[in-house]
Amino acid sequence: MNNFIIKQAIIIDPNSKYHLQRKDIQIHQGVIEIIADTIAPDSLQAEIIEGKDLHVSPGWMDLRVNLSDPGFEYKETLESGAQAAIHGGFTAVACMGTTAPALHSKSQIEYIINKSKHLPIHIFPVGTVTVNAQGNDLAELYDMALSGAIAFSDYRNALANPDLLQRALQYSSGFDKIIIQLPSDKKIAGSGSMNEGIVSTKLGLKGIPNLAEELMLQRDLMIAAHHRTSIHIGGISTAGSVELIKAAKKAGVKVTCDVHVVNLALTDEALMDFDTNYKIMPPLRTEKDKKALIEGLKDGTIDVICSDHSPEDTESKVKEFDTAAFGMIGLETFYGILNKAIGKELSVDQIIEKIAINPRKIFDIPIPTVNLNQKAELTLFCPSETWTYSTENGFSKSKNSPFNKVKLTGKAVRTILAK
Repeated sequence: MNNFIIKQAIIIDPNSKYHLQRKDIQIHQGVIEIIADTIAPDSLQAEIIEGKDLHVSPGWMDLRVNLSDPGFEYKETLESGAQAAIHGGFTAVACMGTTAPALHSKSQIEYIINKSKHLPIHIFPVGTVTVNAQGNDLAELYDMALSGAIAFSDYRNALANPDLLQRALQYSSGFDKIIIQLPSDKKIAGSGSMNEGIVSTKLGLKGIPNLAEELMLQRDLMIAAHHRTSIHIGGISTAGSVELIKAAKKAGVKVTCDVHVVNLALTDEALMDFDTNYKIMPPLRTEKDKKALIEGLKDGTIDVICSDHSPEDTESKVKEFDTAAFGMIGLETFYGILNKAIGKELSVDQIIEKIAINPRKIFDIPIPTVNLNQKAELTLFCPSETWTYSTENGFSKSKNSPFNKVKLTGKAVRTILAK
C-alpha cells in the first residue's frame, strides 16, 4: 500500500516549513500530498498511522553497517540486514566493503546495487580504498564511483601507509568522493582487546591505548590539511580525538567525523563480566571519554552518529575474551540506546540532524524532506515509548547483542519509503 494518513505527528525536519509542528500527513501513491492540522479519512483506502508521542522525520541513514554479503552470508544477508535496518528506523544504510571478496571493483559495487534494488531500503555501497582492503595497492576508485560507490574505506584496516593515504585522498578528490578512515595504529594497539586503563588491569586483559587512535588521527588530519582534501573520520572514541578534530575544523581542515552509538552509552566498566558482546572496535572507553563525545555532538565537532552494525556468528563470540571477534549488532536497538544515552543532552531535532541530515549532506546524497509534493522517505518514531529488545525476535541473522532482554526508551515505529 502506498497510501497513508499519519495522524497528529510532530514533524522534525529543519528543511521543512512545518518543522516542530504537530500535523496530519497524507501520502498518496508514495508522494506527500497534504499536510494539515487534521485530515479526514477519504476514499484513498489509506492506512492510518497513529500513536502516542508520534514524531516523523526524514528517513534515517546509517553510515556504518556490515551486511556480510558477499562471503559471510551466514552472519547476515542483504535481505536480513535490510529488515533489521527498517525495524531500527532506517530508510538508507551505507554498507562496508570488507567482505569476501571485498567491494574493491566495479563489478562488486554493481553486485550490491543490483541485488538490493528490490529491497524496501536504500543500500549504498562503500568501496574499499585498497585491493582486498589489505593496504597495499589502490583499488579501482574511479570505476567504483561511476558504478555507485558513495565513498571509500578499508574500515577497521586503517591505512597505515601515509603515502598511500595521501594518494587516495588526492585521487578521490578529483571526482568528489571522500575517504573514510577509522584511525587505529595496529602496531600500538597490538593484540589488545579492550580499552587500556584501570578496568583492563583489573581484568588482566591487554589494552588498546587512546594513543593508537589519536596518533593516527593526528597524522591523517595533517595529510588532509596539507593536500586541502576532504576526509571523514569514522568511529572516534576518545576525548583526545574530539579535541584534535575540533582544532582541525577551527583551522579550516575539511574534516567531518562520526561516533558509534554504543560509545555514547557505555564505558569499559561494562566488560567486568567478560561478556564478549561488549568487545567492539573502537573499544568502550572511560566515563571521561564518553562525556567528551557527547559534548562533541552538542558543539558540532561530531557530525554523525551510526550503529557500526557488526554481525558475528556464535562461534566467533562464545570463546575466550582475547580471541573473540570484535563487534555487536546494532540496527534494531540504535534509537533506543541513543535516546537513553543522549535524549536529555540533545534535542530531538539535533539528533535527527546527526542521523538523517548530515549523513547525506557529507556524502552528497539527496536529503528527503517532510514537504508537499515530495516522495515519501520518512521515519516514524516515539521518543518516550519503552520496549524490550529480544535477539530471539530480532531480524538480524546474528544475535551478538548485549542488549538482549534490556528495556529501552525510544522506538522507531516504522519507515515509509517510495523508491
